[in-house]
Amino acid sequence: MTARSTAGDLRMIPIDRIDVLNPRDRNEDVFAEIVKNIGAIGLKKPITVTPRPGSDGAERYLLVCGEGRMKALRKLGETRVPALVVQVDDEGAFIMGLAENVARRMYRPLELLAGITQLKVKGYSPAVIAQKTGLTLPYVTDILTLIDQGEERLLVAVERGRVPLTIAIDISRAGNSDKTVQAALQEAYETGQLRGRQLMNARRLVQSRQRLGRSINRHASPQDADVTTSSLVRAYQKEVKRQQLMVRRASFAQQRLLFVTGALRQLFAEENFVTLLRAEGLDALPKYLADRIGPHGSTG
Repeated sequence: MTARSTAGDLRMIPIDRIDVLNPRDRNEDVFAEIVKNIGAIGLKKPITVTPRPGSDGAERYLLVCGEGRMKALRKLGETRVPALVVQVDDEGAFIMGLAENVARRMYRPLELLAGITQLKVKGYSPAVIAQKTGLTLPYVTDILTLIDQGEERLLVAVERGRVPLTIAIDISRAGNSDKTVQAALQEAYETGQLRGRQLMNARRLVQSRQRLGRSINRHASPQDADVTTSSLVRAYQKEVKRQQLMVRRASFAQQRLLFVTGALRQLFAEENFVTLLRAEGLDALPKYLADRIGPHGSTG
């Protein structure tokens, strides 16, 4: 199904000739750290690309892995990037990218699930998926079992480390029977598979699954058992947008706090303002606020 990749050669590739098949949104702090590290010590590992014919007749390249490194170099003003050029088709590029992210534990839960689902849809057996991604066969088999059962909520909980995969399988096998699910949790507790926070997470997960259904789509009914690649991707995109909105809100709140802090610092530098506060008995500030404002924050 997938063309075998040939040994690649290292080249300096113009960044503007590289196309990203599946661009990812990245945490700004993490990306800033990547830029800082590459700026300080250089690029330790080249990106990987595969050639494709360009519409202008010149060769272009499809990014296989290394989007963060490529963007960091562009941020640093570089126009060319060291790249390992391999000969693979689009399917091979997808598998290579997924395998590298799994190996480096850089994937997000829904990305991994969507990747495994796409490989299954393409006709790969669990054994081949395990071989190509570097995951264990039991892990892939259990993940595919949950995918077949439409257990999207359980899948995400497993990938986020909230519950063990074996417990997710037990919950799935119990179906919608509350008595059977509770018995599975009790057995997991007694055998030491669930302790402390994980037990609490499992109980919350079971409640959410019973109330909202197996899909993480809140509008889905509990009977919805089919999970497709498109539904996983849509859920992933929705989560990305939610996190981006949270980042924007946090940035806006930080800007407002900086403005307020700066304004207070200027006011406390005015002797007349401080005298007025002292006269009204309002010259003391909470310690944490006074520390942020600086030496002018204390009028005592």
